[in-house]
Amino acid sequence: MRAAILFICGASIFTSCTNDDDPVTPPTDEVETQLQKMTLREKVGQLFYVRPECLDTTIHFNLVSTIDHSADDIKKIKLQAVNGTMQGVNEKYPVGGIILYAHNIEDEAQLARFISQIRTLNGSPLLCIDEEGGRVARIGNNENFQVEKFESMGAIGATGDPQNAYHCGNTIGAYLRRYGFDIDFAPVADVNTNPENIVIGARAFSDDPAVAAPMVVNYLQGLKDAGVTGCIKHFPGHGDTKADTHYGYAQSLKTWEQMKDCEMITFKAGIQWGTQLIMTAHIATPNVTGSDIPATMSSVILQDKLRGELGYQNIIITDAMEMGAITKQYTNGEAAVGTLQAGADIVLGPQNFVEAFDAVVKAVEDGRLSEQRIDQSVRRILKLKRQIGR
Repeated sequence: MRAAILFICGASIFTSCTNDDDPVTPPTDEVETQLQKMTLREKVGQLFYVRPECLDTTIHFNLVSTIDHSADDIKKIKLQAVNGTMQGVNEKYPVGGIILYAHNIEDEAQLARFISQIRTLNGSPLLCIDEEGGRVARIGNNENFQVEKFESMGAIGATGDPQNAYHCGNTIGAYLRRYGFDIDFAPVADVNTNPENIVIGARAFSDDPAVAAPMVVNYLQGLKDAGVTGCIKHFPGHGDTKADTHYGYAQSLKTWEQMKDCEMITFKAGIQWGTQLIMTAHIATPNVTGSDIPATMSSVILQDKLRGELGYQNIIITDAMEMGAITKQYTNGEAAVGTLQAGADIVLGPQNFVEAFDAVVKAVEDGRLSEQRIDQSVRRILKLKRQIGR
């Protein structure tokens, strides 16, 4: 087994300040050639990673997100195969990624068929899942799958041995790779400093960033060595909150200086390691941004802090946009356009994919979003797809 990654907490990370208008890392010739051949709709499709139900417009549901991002009425539908309606919608609405939840997965045979069908969809979608280990494990908590289970990341952090985090990530990555997934939205990089936190808790490795940081990078390395791309979440840190963004407004009252001494230690570690994706939190940070705007919609958080100050150059993906912290404040279109304007690259899980997609196209056509801005994100996404081999 691979030795644990050496990590010195608080090590300096030398970066140059950038903003969203600066050129990103020069793309490969292949990426640029592919980009130049794409229509606007093909480009916009790459910016959306959706649950499969979003492609079936005959399904009408009232999303009330729960802790595992899945409304009870969607669970009852149990969409577990690509149907004709989905194929028809997808002809006009290409999609960059599909995320599967527990109710989309029955057993190994069904999952293999479903993934094979998804691979044929327009947009060449990547396959994504939330498989953290512990209570958030769509496959690990399914009795039809015989895979190693993990108590929680908090229990792993409590051992003090980053090698255990590597084993967790590598084990999860190995079975995800075997089943056909490309991206795991894990590990949680939050530092669980608020004992009243109802959404993170033992999903985080620790309430101490010096413990959490090496766990995060070793988990990422474990996934990578198994052939799966990880994603650290939820920037700028969901660990010091009381409320749950699945249902509505939540906030952290920390200043940026306080975050740099805690939450940013784990995120800097992930960036220094080379994480390909960072997922945003829908929390408000009024003592950083000066407003109650969710971090997902804030250019201060995404551009000034994450891209500028921390020097992060890879993909920013939102948390699910169907969550109450977003839907109670914004329409589907406002949310999708707003988070792209703020600096996100991928809109994950909009409540209504078709409405959100149309709104982004319209925003480009009327000048609220430039096609150059869209191209910046698509370059990052196409680069990742080539690295993954899709």
